[in-house]
Amino acid sequence: MKVPWFVHHPLQPLIKELKKGQALEKRGQSPEKLSATEQEIVVRIRHKTQQLNADNIDRTSAYLDFYEKHPEIHWALLAHLVSRNAGWSMTDLRGELLPRLLSAKEQLDFFSFLERGNWLIFHDAYPQLLLYEESVERQTNLFHLLPQLQVSAFMQAVWNVFWVKGDRELLAVALVINEQHFLEEQVMKNAQYRSTVLQSLPFALQELLQLNQILFPYNPYQEAFVARNELPLRLIGQNVSHFASLSERITLGKSLYALLFRTADYLEGVSRWAAKTPHSGSRKDFWPHLFHDLNENVPGRSYQRKIASCRIKPGANRLYSPGLRNAWKTIVHPHPADVDWYHGQAEVIKSLTLIEGAAKTAEMGEVYCQTLEKMELAVLARGKIFGERPF
Repeated sequence: MKVPWFVHHPLQPLIKELKKGQALEKRGQSPEKLSATEQEIVVRIRHKTQQLNADNIDRTSAYLDFYEKHPEIHWALLAHLVSRNAGWSMTDLRGELLPRLLSAKEQLDFFSFLERGNWLIFHDAYPQLLLYEESVERQTNLFHLLPQLQVSAFMQAVWNVFWVKGDRELLAVALVINEQHFLEEQVMKNAQYRSTVLQSLPFALQELLQLNQILFPYNPYQEAFVARNELPLRLIGQNVSHFASLSERITLGKSLYALLFRTADYLEGVSRWAAKTPHSGSRKDFWPHLFHDLNENVPGRSYQRKIASCRIKPGANRLYSPGLRNAWKTIVHPHPADVDWYHGQAEVIKSLTLIEGAAKTAEMGEVYCQTLEKMELAVLARGKIFGERPF
């Protein structure tokens, strides 16, 4: 008789927790009635999540604040850094180059897509972090309250195991998987986003030309040394490709996590920079030698190339990269559908380990400079063929 694949699996404690949750669901067992204290905890967590989910600036800062209080929750730092990248992508749509390539409607469509995804992940994940914090303070497992916060049964099982085993890597990878499945259900399958963004020509060209990267600014030196020698921060990270693919997004998240947490120098350098640099949404935050949050350009003047060898050409102004709150108004979001993505899929358990070699060096400074140069060439080519867009 063939032994089921999961019997001797190293994740057996988690598998048992998941099966326990499925058994309760099949029996139709409703959650126990909440005590007054538990009701107050749920209400308070919902309120704080809503308060801090106002825009990309607030939610990005909230992730870092949480990580600094609870560094054992690795995912919070990863979420902070990826959310910074989402903010930079949002402000790029109002910056120097993309408005010369995209129509006003395309800019708004792409912003809505980025902002909705960024909002949704915080809406789902931050209550989990707050409930963990509450459990630590009260020294008792409160994860039975996760269903009251519309969190997947998958994560309830993961948190229960983490509470006992303390496996930081497992929790981080599980959160990556959970949030990408949640995003898949709430955004990627949305007909409007599919037609206006995922199936659009600008999105296809961005993928084809590899114009999108997740960047982690990395300061391997002391601050005074950097200032004295005017050295730009190094960038590590990964190219983003096949973003519409759930499995590719999960692989990317796992790879970014391994890059950050399996290399002590990277973790220290990235953490040092993040702690000292408030998130504004402007790329000036990490490369002020190339970007400025004030528009220094003369109105009506045709675009001239500014970048050579990752430097601004002599006599040229820096690229305009506005702060997020100067670029976009705050959006009020509708609540997501209350649907649990997890239905006992065996492949989810099998994907809970990090890929081997995922922590390989991924220096991205030169790659990102090449991306900027490609975008400059696209702006110049478009101007010659169609005339420049008003800027």
